[in-house]
Amino acid sequence: MIAAYDPDWPRVFEDERRRLAAALGSVAERIEHNGSTAVPGLAAKPIIDIQISVARLHPLEAYGRPLAAIGYTHLAHVDDDRCPFFHRPAGWPHTHHVHVVESRGEEERRALAFRDYLRDHDRLAREYEQLKRSLAERFDLLDEVAREAYAQSKTEFVERVLARAFAEGY
Repeated sequence: MIAAYDPDWPRVFEDERRRLAAALGSVAERIEHNGSTAVPGLAAKPIIDIQISVARLHPLEAYGRPLAAIGYTHLAHVDDDRCPFFHRPAGWPHTHHVHVVESRGEEERRALAFRDYLRDHDRLAREYEQLKRSLAERFDLLDEVAREAYAQSKTEFVERVLARAFAEGY
């Protein structure tokens, strides 16, 4: 389900950022609101996406245990070597997603460049919103396999925006 932008999303993020910072301490070098809920005015799945930057992704236990202690579940995935993923609550629907990335690494840069470019380019944000709405009509977002297909279907758009963002120095 794609929901209209909720002006409360930044506050919800900030509340969770404080919880994450307290749980992770110095392990978290940076905690950022990313994803669609971080772009003012953009409709989105009502899930707060959070990017946590750490010095090293492995061992995963360094941040995985503190995240589990505050209710996050790790979803083992092929991308664990570059962007381990956690969510809460354990069951669907999720309210929060955490993507852990290496500080100053490519994944950190990509997510923030995409967010910032959409924040600065309203026409592209609207185009992204329309894409997400049309995909949400095609895919049952209650189904895990369909959610993955939904995410994959956005790849071409994301890569196009990132190419522009990087070319413009984001």
